[in-house]
Amino acid sequence: MNANAMSEPQLAPPGAGLPKIELVIARLMFATQRMAGNRESFNARFQQERANIRRMVQGLDAGSASRRVLIQRPPGLEDSSRYWSVWMTLDHLRIMHGGISRIISTLTKEVKLPGAASTAAVKPSPQVTGAVVAEYEKSCADLLAAVAAAGNLKTAVRYAHPWFGPLNAAGWHAMAPTHLAIHRVQIERIIEGLSVARSQM
Repeated sequence: MNANAMSEPQLAPPGAGLPKIELVIARLMFATQRMAGNRESFNARFQQERANIRRMVQGLDAGSASRRVLIQRPPGLEDSSRYWSVWMTLDHLRIMHGGISRIISTLTKEVKLPGAASTAAVKPSPQVTGAVVAEYEKSCADLLAAVAAAGNLKTAVRYAHPWFGPLNAAGWHAMAPTHLAIHRVQIERIIEGLSVARSQM
């Protein structure tokens, strides 16, 4: 076994999900958010979280942004995602935004998607490069464009999320800012970990 393999933290496998009580709470909170929000409020929250992430990321050099940091798990994050870099987190968001955009565009045509979403299928590559910053920003713009182009988001056709079950297009739209907020906290903790590491050098 090489040194890099030995230094890898032992985490739960991708797709293991959240602890049961946390999942119950997350479902209740998400249901409340969906009932209280609308297209405009979800877009505004998404834009705010996007701006928060942009501010944090733009000051990082390539060495810092590509360095994986083991963080304390924030609520809503799988254990397998605790050892990412900032760039890996942006790569995951890019993948997710692309998926949500396609789901919304398809559901608003009242077309049924096969299968179900998988958290294990949207994990990032550890080899991601700085090109992901622009790709992530494009994915944010594409998601907002998909929502703007959509008619009625309260579709009859649904597509299943692994934690929240079958969701219509409005449900997938509502998830976008909530998901972004979770990973904004993740990025905050990664950057805090980078600061701690620098202070110990």
